Parts: sequence; structure tokens; C-alpha cells
Amino acid sequence: MKSRFPGPGRRPTLRGRASECALLDDLVSSVRLGESRSLVLRGEAGIGKTALLEYLIASASDLTVVRAAGVESEMELAFASLHQLCGPLLDRLDRLPPPQRQAMEIVFGRSTGAPPDRFLVGLAVLSLFAAVAEERPLLCVVDDAQWLDQTSGLTLAFVARRLLAEPVGIVFAAREPGEEFRHVPELEVLGVGNGDARALLSSAVRFKLDEAVRDRIVAETRGNPLALLELPHGLTPAQLAGGFGLLGAQALTGRIEDSFVRRLELLSDDARRLLLVAAAEPVGDPLLLWRAAGRLGIGPADAEAAEAEGLLAIGGRVTFRHPLVRSAMYRSAAAEDRRAVHLALAEATDRKADPDRRAWHLAAATAGPDEHVAVELERSAGRAQARGGLAAAAAFLRRAVALTKDPARRAVRALAAAQASLQAGEFDAALGLAATAEAGPLDEFQRALVDLLRAQVTFAAGLWSDAPPLLLKAARRLESFDLDLARETYLTAWGAAGLAEDVAARDVLVEICRAVRALPPPPGGPRPRDLMLDGFALLITEGHAAATPTLQRAVLAVASIPAEDVLRWGWTTAGASAAVWDHEGWLASCARQVQIVRDAGALAALPIHLTYLGMAIVWTGDFAGAASLVAEIDSVAAVTGTRFPPYTLLRLRALQGREGEASAAIGSAIEQFGGQGTTALRAYWAAAVLYNGLTRYDQAASAARRATTDTLNHWIPTWVLPELVEAAARRGDAELAREALERLAKTTQPCGTEFALGIEARCRALLSDGAAADKLYREAIERLRPTRLRPEVARAHLLYGEWLRRENRRVDAREQLRTAHEMLVAIGMEAFAERARQELQATGEKVRKRTVETRDDLTAQERQIARLAGGGLSNPEIAARLFLSSRTVEWHLRNVFTKLGIRSRRELANALAGPDAQLIPT
Repeated sequence: MKSRFPGPGRRPTLRGRASECALLDDLVSSVRLGESRSLVLRGEAGIGKTALLEYLIASASDLTVVRAAGVESEMELAFASLHQLCGPLLDRLDRLPPPQRQAMEIVFGRSTGAPPDRFLVGLAVLSLFAAVAEERPLLCVVDDAQWLDQTSGLTLAFVARRLLAEPVGIVFAAREPGEEFRHVPELEVLGVGNGDARALLSSAVRFKLDEAVRDRIVAETRGNPLALLELPHGLTPAQLAGGFGLLGAQALTGRIEDSFVRRLELLSDDARRLLLVAAAEPVGDPLLLWRAAGRLGIGPADAEAAEAEGLLAIGGRVTFRHPLVRSAMYRSAAAEDRRAVHLALAEATDRKADPDRRAWHLAAATAGPDEHVAVELERSAGRAQARGGLAAAAAFLRRAVALTKDPARRAVRALAAAQASLQAGEFDAALGLAATAEAGPLDEFQRALVDLLRAQVTFAAGLWSDAPPLLLKAARRLESFDLDLARETYLTAWGAAGLAEDVAARDVLVEICRAVRALPPPPGGPRPRDLMLDGFALLITEGHAAATPTLQRAVLAVASIPAEDVLRWGWTTAGASAAVWDHEGWLASCARQVQIVRDAGALAALPIHLTYLGMAIVWTGDFAGAASLVAEIDSVAAVTGTRFPPYTLLRLRALQGREGEASAAIGSAIEQFGGQGTTALRAYWAAAVLYNGLTRYDQAASAARRATTDTLNHWIPTWVLPELVEAAARRGDAELAREALERLAKTTQPCGTEFALGIEARCRALLSDGAAADKLYREAIERLRPTRLRPEVARAHLLYGEWLRRENRRVDAREQLRTAHEMLVAIGMEAFAERARQELQATGEKVRKRTVETRDDLTAQERQIARLAGGGLSNPEIAARLFLSSRTVEWHLRNVFTKLGIRSRRELANALAGPDAQLIPT
């Protein structure tokens, strides 16, 4: 219900809304006290949401208040509502970190640059709100949120979810909130009580109503205030006597709209046309309204009747009594009248200051195909893409397709619109436009691009098992037209096949690799991507010995690939380092790529890069660093809605050796991602490590065997083979252990790295006796000791000590077992540490049972923030990393200081002291 309210300082009274007003009062009080609050008011049209927002604003006269309203006709324009909300705050942009400031400047047309990631824009808006709130608490009010443009809605929902310790309130009102608001607290606004409903009805009806009729109307409107005030308007007692008939929510909205149409019909033609201009002009700019009206021969006098009727107000902005007045006017107008009004608005809009809205009006003014307007829409799409408005770009291009008559040009535009829709995450729209393009006279190259788009949609949707054959088909078709694009598509197909959770889908790997082997050599010699692709193809078709030289060249080449390559296919490069047992190359490359992805704000791509870095970190025994990355992966997933398998968590829990936590992670992974694919292999690997630590070798061998059955996967089974050798040797199955060792040696000997040869020597020692075993254990320790692979060094000492004890060399055994125990405790490998302690006791040495020191009082996010702060990052830098505001980081750090009993950041390093504390790049 749109209402007039008293001026500042006076509290409006809302009939029948005591509980809702009390809740809003509490929200404002909380924001005044420095808390963050967000809320969605949900309810049907006319139920009183806007009246509650006006009450909220009047209650917050001492706060900074910014407001916006969604407009149905603006839903296709990128960041339209965000412009309304943030426009008054842009003078504070200089307070934002440079990447965020640049993103906002691009979005608001203040500078040019690459389209910013939408999550980076969300983080920038969060930082902007926090900066404004440092001066005075901030209240953001958004009406008609069901009509927010997609990018504004996603951005504001992101901000609402990330607020924690800032004096900021965000309140939305919507008929049906979009999916993006699912996790924002919600208050359903229902109809007023019967007594208040009768009073409202009496105020709208100038004659006495029969009591039974009155009660029937109250019941039928379900206490909807606008319905009670509007539906009786202009009806006689006889017409009202029958009531309105039972109305559902949609029917009620339609009946209210019909009541407005009846009132509109009483106005003059020119007054109605003026209202139609206002309805078609979403900005509410009175100067633009009058310029367009003048082109239609409408003057100020025509506004008087509409204003007197209470349907429209023209002041600093043009506002309707209720959005239903706008929709009633627009929908009841004849099509030719709507086109005439849009044409007048297009002619009245400055083509330099607002070319996109002008193009949109021109499109709405066009009854049939129009090449000139289609070209204007294409230009608007380009500008929208440059601002990061991918959904808007797709909308402009879709409209351009509709206005294109020439079949060939229409097909090309449909393909461009499909590609823009894919980038915007509108997968169904992308597939529909691809079908439109395919129906046109495309050439073979363009049809190959349609195949590629379908494959990319499948991959982007997370259907990793379905994507490889589609990508393979597209790559094959592209070979004749664009060999460079074909190679990149093959690499994506290879990566998708490696991620597939369906073993059958990964069988496509062989086809992919055979196709790659048949490609002509790239002109000018192989580039880093070509070396990667050729090396992977050799690995699958010929094995490690044939592939290792190419993959080792690839590892060196990809160490310095440009940022655009990192963002397109960099996620596949970890496989090369891992395949040739090059941990240093793996760690360095992943750390660099994570930084590039962070700097680019490409948050949707961040989880996979963080995962591969996390895996490299776990190998070093830096469990706190790995846990920090796991927490960051979870933070990004919560923000982006992306889901990536818990590879790092599985490896971490297995090495930590806490059976309850590890078993829960293993069981959850198999339940979520199935028992046969890549995640299942990693889960069985984790189980094998866990059970070897717990000395339950039968279970370890069983899990390891399940993880080594996939002969096409040259990574996970390879890493599991040492676990299988150890478990089989310990349970007395020499044949199984030797088979596993033979398979392992085929991967380690061609590489020749200390990592590979050290692991191989350790495994050979398990199957050797006497002097040969002694020599191999020493070789394993000497090869692994210079590396960062501290868990593997510790396990080599443990196995050597166990062997020495069984050889009755107790003094030598104690030395090795003592070293192993100290290392394993320091790292945090509890199961293996307990195994070493028991072995030491068996030598006659008394060993106190030690537990790994933990910071259980700290939450996962507090540990992560403490670690980053201890590493020298400032609050704004930590905030940018974790998608929080600086104030929230400060709030968390205060909790950390209290729990750790310290007073400053300088003390964090000691409080969190541990091995390799700075291994993760900050």
C-alpha cells in the first residue's frame, strides 16, 4: 500500500502492523548499535510492503539511507538498480582497494577495462557500504526486488549474506523473492486483521454497507489493504452486494489492476498517454518525461488530472501510487500506442549519455525487423560486456536476433547471443539460441562453434561426465577451421574427463588422446599448452616412459604462462607436475596461478585452483595452511554456489589420522559424488593412508586395491601404490606388494626426481632383507630429506625404525623411531605418531603419549584470519581474500586475540607458530 507519511521526525502509524513495525524498529536499533541486519519483506501486491519500508525510513532519520526500486522494464539492463542504490555513495570509491575500485569504476562507466567478475563487484559494494557506515550507520532499502535486474539482485544478495559486523542494514521488499535471496532472513507480510480491514473498507466506501457484504469483501480480500481501498472504487452498492468472488493471490492482483484500469479510463486521452510515457520510462526522470511528452504534443496541464486522481506524482522524480498503476497503464494500452511512446522516449534520450537505454526504447518501438536498431543493440551488448553486465549483453543480443530479417545474419547473431548467455550462466537460454542459430544457414565452422557451445554449457553446468564426448566432437569438427581452438578444446575435454565421476565417461580419454596424437604439429613449434596436451596424450597412449620428457618440458613452460592462459586452461597444468613427481614445480605453479586468479577476481574459477594448491601444500605437512585453503574453498563455494569435490580435505584428514573425522569425510565424499569416479578414488586413497597409520593393514590394502583399479588414471593410483606396498608387506602378501612396486617403478624411474626415487626406495626396502633393505631405507631418507615432503621423510624414518627393531638393532631403532615420532607429532599426523610411539615403547624406551597441539577454541574462519594476519596481510587484504569487510575481519581478530590471550598482531606468529608457517603465499 503506497501511502503519504508525515515529514522527518514524526513516526507514521500503520494500522494493524504493530508486530511488523516492532521488528523493523529492532532492526534499526541493531544497526545503530553497530550490528549488521538484512531482511526480505515478502507478500503479494498491495499487502503493505512499501508502507512498511516508508515506516522503516522514517524510523531511521539519524542513519544514512539509500534506496532503490526494481522496475519490470529495466530487468534486462545491467546494474540498473545498483546504480540507483550506489549512485549517492560513489564519492567514497577512493577508499576501496584498487581492484575493487577499478571494478566499480568499470561497472558505473567511469573507466574502461576488462569486464570485472561479478563476485568482485559484490565484494566492492560490500566494501563501499562498510566504508560509508564508518561515518554513520547505513540503511539500504530496496522495493520491488522481484524486478531487480539479474546482476543487481545477485550482487545485493551477496552483500546481504556477507554482512556481519558492520552497522549496515539492507531490507528488500518483494512479491516473490528470487532464488538469490534464499538465505536472507524473511518476514512474510500478511493481510491486516478483520477489525482494521473493516476500517480501511469503510474509509474507501462512501455509503453504508450491509454487514454481511462488508464481511464477505474482507474475507475475499484476505485483509489486503490496497484491495480494500481500490476494489470498491467506482462501484455502486448493487455492484458491491455480490462481493468480488473468491480470489487467489494472482486473481487478486489482477482485480486490483483492473480497478486501476477503470480509473484510468476516466481520464482524457492525453492524460492517459502521459501516464503511458511515465510507465514506459523506468528511471523516473521528470525532464526526460516532459521531453518525450512534448514530442507527443502533451503538456503539463495533462498531468493535473492524473495527479489529482492520486495515480501519479511528478516532483524530483516521477512516481506512481503503486507499481500496479504502472503495469495497469502499460498493459491496457494498445500496441501501437506503446510503440509511439517508446519512440518518443528514444528520441528524447541523449544518445551519448545513455545510448543503451535509447537502444532499448528503439527496440520496443519497432514492430518488425529493423537492421538499424539491431546494430544499435549489438553495440549496447558490447558496452554491457565491457562493464561486466553479461546478462544484459545477452538480453541486448537476444532482442537483436528478434529484429534481424536476413537469415544468415540472424543465425550469426543468435550464436553470439548464445555465447553471451553462456557467459552469463543462462544455460537454457544459451541452448535455445544455439538451436536458433543452427536452424539458419551456418557454414561448417559456425556449426562447429555451435557444437562447442553445447559442450561448454554442459561442462560449465558441472556435468563433467557428460561433457568429454561433446567436447571431443567439437574439437574434431574445429580441426579443419581453427587448429588452435581445436587444441584448446581437446585440453578442456581431457581435463573434464579427468574430473568425471563416471568411469565410463573417462574412457573417452583414450579417444581424446588418440585424436591429439593424430594432429599436425603446431606451426612455429609447440607452445606451453601444446606441450601439456601432447604430454598428456602420450601418457595415456604410451605410458610414463614415453610421456615424461614432454611433460617435464611442459612443467617448465607453464611456469610463466600469461594470466589469460591461466584463466582459460591453467587449472589443467597441475596434472603435468604431478605425473612426473615434480612437487616443487607443482607447488610453485599452483601458488602463482592462485594469485593470478585472485587478482583477476575470477572467483568462480578459484575453487579448483585452491584445491590443487591445497593438495601440494598437504604433501609438505603444513596442515594449518591446507586447512586455511579448505576454509577458503568453502567460503568461495558459499559465495558462488559452485561445488567442487573435497580433494584437499580428504588428503588432509587422512594424514591427520583422526579416525572419526577422516571416516566422516570419506563417507560424505562417496555419498555426494558416487563410489566409482575420481572423488571415490581419492576417498579410497584417504582410507588407505588412514588405515596404514592405524596399523589396520587388511583394511588399508582393501582400500588401496579399490583405488588402483583405474588404469586410465595415471595420478591417484600412482600415489596409492606406496600405500598398497606398505599394507601388503605388513600383512604378509609379498606377491601383491611386488606387483604394486612394479607398477610404481614404471612411473618413478623415468622421472628421476628425488621425490620419485625416494618413494620407490622406501617401497623396495619393505620387500628387501638384510643389507639391501638397510641401504634402501637410508637411500629413501637421504633422497626425501632435502625436499619439502616432511610427511614422507617422517614415514621413511618410521619404517626404517620398525625394520631395525625387528632386526633386534634396538639402539639404531630408537634413533630412527624417535626422529619419526618427533616429526610426526610436530606435523600433526596423529595415527602415525601413535604408531611410532608404540614402536618406541617396544624398544624399551618410555614415551609420554603426546597429542598434537590444536587451537580448537578458534573457529575455522578465525584460524584462517589469524593465519593471514600473522603472515602480514592487512585487514583490507584479508577482507578481499575472504569476501568480508575490513570491519568483520577486525571483529574476528578481536575474538582471536581474546581466545589466544594475546594483545596484538605481532604476537600472532608465536601464538600460531608451526612448521612452514609461511608456506602458503600471502
